[in-house]
Amino acid sequence: MNIHPILNTVKNYFLFLAFYKANIYNDLTVKNDLESSMSILVTGAIGQLGTDVVAELKKRNIKYFCTDIVDVDTVEGSDRSAGNIDILDITDRAAVLEYITSKKPQKVIHCAAYTAVDKAEDEPELCFKVNADGTENIAKACKEIDAEMIYISTDYVFDGKGEKPHETDAVKSPISVYGKSKLAGEEAVLNHLEKYYIVRISWVFGQAGNNFVKTMLNLAKTRDELNVVSDQIGSPTYTPDLAVLLNDMAVVPENDNKYGIYHATNEGYCSWAGFASEIMKQSGSDCKINPIPTEQYPTKATRPKNSRLSKASLDNAGFARLPTWQDALKRFL
Repeated sequence: MNIHPILNTVKNYFLFLAFYKANIYNDLTVKNDLESSMSILVTGAIGQLGTDVVAELKKRNIKYFCTDIVDVDTVEGSDRSAGNIDILDITDRAAVLEYITSKKPQKVIHCAAYTAVDKAEDEPELCFKVNADGTENIAKACKEIDAEMIYISTDYVFDGKGEKPHETDAVKSPISVYGKSKLAGEEAVLNHLEKYYIVRISWVFGQAGNNFVKTMLNLAKTRDELNVVSDQIGSPTYTPDLAVLLNDMAVVPENDNKYGIYHATNEGYCSWAGFASEIMKQSGSDCKINPIPTEQYPTKATRPKNSRLSKASLDNAGFARLPTWQDALKRFL
């Protein structure tokens, strides 16, 4: 029996195995080297979204810098688990330029924003100063050091007409001061940068900060029933889920150069009343939710009735969609 072919086969197998292991090691080494050399700046780092973006960066062992307008010690419920928070007023152009050019991050995830939708109607100058001018300051500084920018925008850039999901290139016609200021922020990014991700989101909730879920849970403690708007339709967005996507955009090598405008919310649509009903159901509350039209719950700022956002942009770029909003709510609770 000629055993040479068998020996050669075994030899070739071990050679292939050694080659395969060597290449896997090299790939991991390159990936680790990329991650260790990368640094990310997160603005608004102690806000509802910023908190979870930083937590996700920490999970992935990515170097990051955190900024906010206030010190974390002054915010109820906040802690320093994210690390040191640098105080930075994004409306101060000189300060922004000095900070970013000194830190030289490869990418900036810009979570800082003025988000008091109704209050913005009374102080439009401040709203625009933060959301438009502040964003422009960040964009200009990113251009100075050739850094990529991820800008968080909103469904409020649309007028809310119709019933179909808004595509990323649909006509923008905001109907509130807040929406107009966020659109101005988008335009600042587009005017100054080529390396950008604009990510529009809606109906945000997370463990940090105040949100609709927390409000409903608190009201249910003392109320037998609540009237909630039923003719505004959209998708809740859970900040830990969104943080995963933003991190994927920022730090995963395969996603380099997938610049553009995206819509990102948890999957599925509902009304505010439908959202509230699910909150009561999952939390075990007996509080009854009464659906009402928008006209019976007047607010200073006009809200879009159709906040449905198409996810075709995510699909086309190969990004995974977020889980359903019902699943996200379960994990929140």
